[in-house]
Amino acid sequence: MHVGGVVITPGPINRHAPLEIAPKGVPIIQWEKEGAEEAGLVKIDLLGNRSLAVIRDAVADLRAGGHAFDEATWQPEDDPATQGLVSRGLTMGCFYIESPATRLLQEKAGRGDYEHLVIHSSIIRPAANDYIQEYLHRLHGAPWQHIHPLLAPILEETYGIMVYQEQVSQAAGALAGFSHAEGDRLRKVMTWKDKGRALGDYREKFVAGALARRVSHACIDEVWSMMMSFAGYSFCKPHSASYARVSFQAAYLKAHYPAEFMAAVISNQGGFYSAFAYVSEARRLGLTVLPPCVNRSRVRWSGRNGRMRVGLMAVKGLGRETMGKVIAERERRPYADFDDFLHRVRPDEDEARALIHAGAFGGPHPNTDPAELLWRLARGRRLREEAAREQDLFAAPPPASAPPLPPGDQLERLRCQYAVLGFLPGCHPMVLFAESLRGKKIIKARDLARHVGRRVRLAGWLITGKTVWTKTDDPMQFLSFEDETGLVETTFFPTAYRRFAMMLDWSRPYLLEGLVEENFGAVTVSVEQVAKVGGR
Repeated sequence: MHVGGVVITPGPINRHAPLEIAPKGVPIIQWEKEGAEEAGLVKIDLLGNRSLAVIRDAVADLRAGGHAFDEATWQPEDDPATQGLVSRGLTMGCFYIESPATRLLQEKAGRGDYEHLVIHSSIIRPAANDYIQEYLHRLHGAPWQHIHPLLAPILEETYGIMVYQEQVSQAAGALAGFSHAEGDRLRKVMTWKDKGRALGDYREKFVAGALARRVSHACIDEVWSMMMSFAGYSFCKPHSASYARVSFQAAYLKAHYPAEFMAAVISNQGGFYSAFAYVSEARRLGLTVLPPCVNRSRVRWSGRNGRMRVGLMAVKGLGRETMGKVIAERERRPYADFDDFLHRVRPDEDEARALIHAGAFGGPHPNTDPAELLWRLARGRRLREEAAREQDLFAAPPPASAPPLPPGDQLERLRCQYAVLGFLPGCHPMVLFAESLRGKKIIKARDLARHVGRRVRLAGWLITGKTVWTKTDDPMQFLSFEDETGLVETTFFPTAYRRFAMMLDWSRPYLLEGLVEENFGAVTVSVEQVAKVGGR
């Protein structure tokens, strides 16, 4: 069942297709998409896109901050700063061009114009790795010729390589005499899960038609192989163009209004990465990331003038009802101190503890050790229990000073903050492991380009990854790590994957050893050894 699939019929749908009730309780037809098409039904897939909400929210924050932002005259594709950001692959958070593979492709291509981004949005498909390399060679000036003169008008704009779905249909027509309907049917068949027999029939027809036009067997095989790189997943050009348009809008906001943009990205909880990675990206952009604050934070994240404030939504265990009450009470008047907050909001004890560890009372208590606030919380609980026994449940506790308490350990404070937020606003969590890494001769992410061709040791936090399969069906992984200086894209070939895949998780850093490699200016590491960095 497609999450946004819609079928339209001239009259009641049960007169045109058999229906059933899905487990979710909604009516669906009993045919898959191919059957619906065979029956001549109008089928539309409506796709939600969080990046549209990101753009909407960022623009709304800009306007709320006094920026006169006019979307009617907005042309992000022509903006030099945006093109520069896109050409360097600095597009984390920017919709379809934020994945590690696409960022690397942008960096390798070094092109930030809209036309090339449309190509990249479609060529970055699982079965096209060989063609991506050839595309990069041709893009950077390597000599090339069209596979066949009949394909020149079709493939000229994409450097002689099939990039868009419709080029498959057009090539089948130009080279083998397929009608428009037959060519489009071939395009659709390639996306089917069970396509073996149908593709065999189409290949026979393709070979016969091409031979009739005196195309060589070698050329036929080469063209058919390129067509098969579209099997399972690919875009048509209008799809790529619309995705590139949204990506450019996001990239423009990131280039010019990074605080508002990154706040909107994290608030919408979408994208390829976690809040942890987006916070690190915000710091790399030069933003100051401020902790949550009961007197300043909204439920969602907010950004303005190079500063980004963590939203209450980031505090683990803080209920939505309590968040709403925090905001409502604050609008009446700011919280004077911790006791005032407890009396007016009455959070659960776990919620209050989470807010303390998150640093959310830094406004009313700018220099107060969390230990003192935890003491006040425990005192308030005891007094409330006594008041409950005396039927005076809602009495405010009398003010009192905390007894002398030993100063809290700074590292322990950061560990508690990380446990509650999943990131550290003020620094990278790698600082928690500085002692464990001392003397390890670690290379920082920002310095990897100086070590191309050498084996190095680095320490990085795992932030995202993707498992793929080789031509011989062996699993391997592309994993992204980061330290406090930048991102590291790594490759775990099948041997390394078998040895280390099961030990990797997303909540800690790792010591990596491997070979630094460079491809068209993009630096990656082929990992050979992995070890956990010491406990926290």
